[in-house]
Amino acid sequence: MKVLGIESSCDECAAAVVEDGKHILSNVVVTQIPHHAPYNGVVPELASRMHTEWIYEVVERALTEAHCQVSEIDGVAVTAHPGLLGSLLVGVSFAKAFAYARNLPFVAVNHMLAHLYAPLMTEEVTYPFLGLLVSGGHSILCKVEDFDTIEVLGTTIDDAVGEAFDKVAKYYGFGYPGGVYIDRLAQKGDSEAFRFPLPNLYKGEHRYDVSYSGLKTAVINQIDQFRVKEVPRDPVTGNYRSEDVAASFQKAAIEILLRALFRAVEDTGLRTVVIGGGVAANSYLRQRLAAEKDLRCLFPPLSLCGDNGAMVAGIGFRYLARGDRSPWTTTAAARVRAFKRRYP
Repeated sequence: MKVLGIESSCDECAAAVVEDGKHILSNVVVTQIPHHAPYNGVVPELASRMHTEWIYEVVERALTEAHCQVSEIDGVAVTAHPGLLGSLLVGVSFAKAFAYARNLPFVAVNHMLAHLYAPLMTEEVTYPFLGLLVSGGHSILCKVEDFDTIEVLGTTIDDAVGEAFDKVAKYYGFGYPGGVYIDRLAQKGDSEAFRFPLPNLYKGEHRYDVSYSGLKTAVINQIDQFRVKEVPRDPVTGNYRSEDVAASFQKAAIEILLRALFRAVEDTGLRTVVIGGGVAANSYLRQRLAAEKDLRCLFPPLSLCGDNGAMVAGIGFRYLARGDRSPWTTTAAARVRAFKRRYP
């Protein structure tokens, strides 16, 4: 079964053709980053307009690169939630029209579940396992019981981890997107230069939750209070080296995630961890989990960490193969009902 996957939840206009949920025949991603960079963040109105302008060409490219005729497509999958409503509506409307005109089965999928499925396109895994979803909009630790069923153990009580990266980068003028620039700077910095605070969420209902508002505030406003040794200053500006700030912040941000993850590993006994989302590309996160020899940690290829159509087509295949179909009345939703317990 060849599935066309369409993704337009934020600022990536993407389409892909995937065969049998695993074999990626094409994966076209056209980024809007240069257009949003002057604003240090995604402008929703601009994003939706650009999706409208680009989506036909992106889908056409995906079919061409897959060496696939329209008549060879067996089904269509599209991200319907969560995300920017205007951007989502473009993808959902196009996908429904494409499928309806050709009498193809159509399925709308959850963006976050698609991110969790991305590593499974290159690795075999047995359910259940622990899932760590980390991106600009989400920080979710969950028990994954099937491709479409998760039990959320913890989430962020304020900022998502990727959001914290972007806000710190914006304040210091590192560049956009913040996660990419901080990761690059951190590789040349001293992660012990500053000791930033980690939240104390060990007990009760917050045992697996994370928080980033305190860390973000400390990095932006209270650097001197957390200095633990003399840090070389930039000879030109006289300020602390950006590389050291980036490295210290990155270490703290990732360690917050890992403390919650390791508690879940201990409590559940599950020793397979699947990581998905844009922050899954972070080099420090990958290095730290690679050092955990008693865990099997599965990351998606870097090409599948960010938003892409391949993961949508991949998980879409699983729904379609099971016989699921979405009604033609399906529409986009900026949010889904609260991720607090089991979510089908």
